[in-house]
Amino acid sequence: MIPRDQHNLSRKQISRGALKVLYTLKDAGFRGCLVGGAVRDLLLGRKPKDFDVATDATPEEVRKLFRNCRLIGRRFRLAHVIFGPEIVEVATFRGTGDGEDSEDHHVVDGRIVRDNVWGTIEEDAVRRDFRVNALYYDIADFSVLDFVGGIEDLERKELRLIGDPVTRYHEDPVRMLRAARLAAKLGFTIDPAAAAPFRDCGALLAEAPPARLFDECQKMFLAGYGLASFRKLLECGLLRQLFPGAVRALANDASGALRTLMEQGFAGTDARVAEGRPVTPAFLFAVLLWGEVEPLARQLHAEGVPPSLAWQRAGHRVMADAGKRVSIPHRFGYAIEEIWALQPRFAERTRKRVFRLLAHPRFRAAYDFLLLRAGESDAVRGSGEWWTRAQTLAPEELSALLAPRTAAKPGDTTDAKPAGTRRRHRRGGGRRKKAAATPETPE
Repeated sequence: MIPRDQHNLSRKQISRGALKVLYTLKDAGFRGCLVGGAVRDLLLGRKPKDFDVATDATPEEVRKLFRNCRLIGRRFRLAHVIFGPEIVEVATFRGTGDGEDSEDHHVVDGRIVRDNVWGTIEEDAVRRDFRVNALYYDIADFSVLDFVGGIEDLERKELRLIGDPVTRYHEDPVRMLRAARLAAKLGFTIDPAAAAPFRDCGALLAEAPPARLFDECQKMFLAGYGLASFRKLLECGLLRQLFPGAVRALANDASGALRTLMEQGFAGTDARVAEGRPVTPAFLFAVLLWGEVEPLARQLHAEGVPPSLAWQRAGHRVMADAGKRVSIPHRFGYAIEEIWALQPRFAERTRKRVFRLLAHPRFRAAYDFLLLRAGESDAVRGSGEWWTRAQTLAPEELSALLAPRTAAKPGDTTDAKPAGTRRRHRRGGGRRKKAAATPETPE
């Protein structure tokens, strides 16, 4: 136990909702402790994203204390106490389950599929994943409780698992991704004993639900440390378990342009998060998978598939393959495919197509993506510069810049008329009348 005068954690740093839960539990005769990442981050001088509470009250007892409470989960039964936009997650102390043979503790092939066996706070600590995540702040006396050596790891800036790493990864393979994510977020190293099994246990991630892997990817890539997470996943050999095609593309990236594109994409997203600007998974997944879709689209085109259709087919195929491991929701998938499909349209400079592309709802994302591709070639870089200038011009200036016939591709007569004019299509009857009025040529 670390008494109040020997640590830097203060109630002023805890959210009002979490304090309300802690004091309500205490006043009702239960033990209530802030636990996990919030305690870890506060001790490191960081601002926690959320606040979790652990208690000896069962989920049903927690629900009786709070009208604004709902119980969730089957594998792990939890209580969510809702205070407007804040949700305080309350978990009951879990036991080791040793000797338990009931529906409340069920293990299949080493993986915990159901675990609602309650225990003591000491048992709960050893059930957690990393030692730095097994720290408790007790509201009863404001002390920090450390049963497994988490404080030592904070001081060493190292992530160590509680228990045998291979066993823990078999229980939950996503712990490997969590190790990479926390190391990237905190700037910690991963204990060699915890990192060594990645090579043999990494394949277990294929058995994790794809939707859960997507959620984990969002935590890694959209929380402000995406670039560090990307590099850590590559370093640990875990990125190939999530996006094998992307890793193959990087292996074939002789010029380094693809690696540069990816890192700049992650760095840009991190900067937006730091500035409080909105971010979307669609752009980053488009960046991650670009190394697969472009060569496939070119291959299909070389096989005789029309360009537009080649890009559509390539996008569908790459997204379908990626979805087998990481389930990307359709609303993001559509956006990703549009970002890709718009890339070849940046090379088209006819008046109609330029104005149509500028008005496209996905233009900005596609344009930002084009700028990331600048390292691919001088032509791509020049295209980015042209479209950057085009956006600064008034419509009439841009229209004057675009000479319909000289700017069009060979054989492209789509925009032979000036902007604002309308082609006149003669009706069939008119053509027939004209033909009838013309004298027939004698044989």
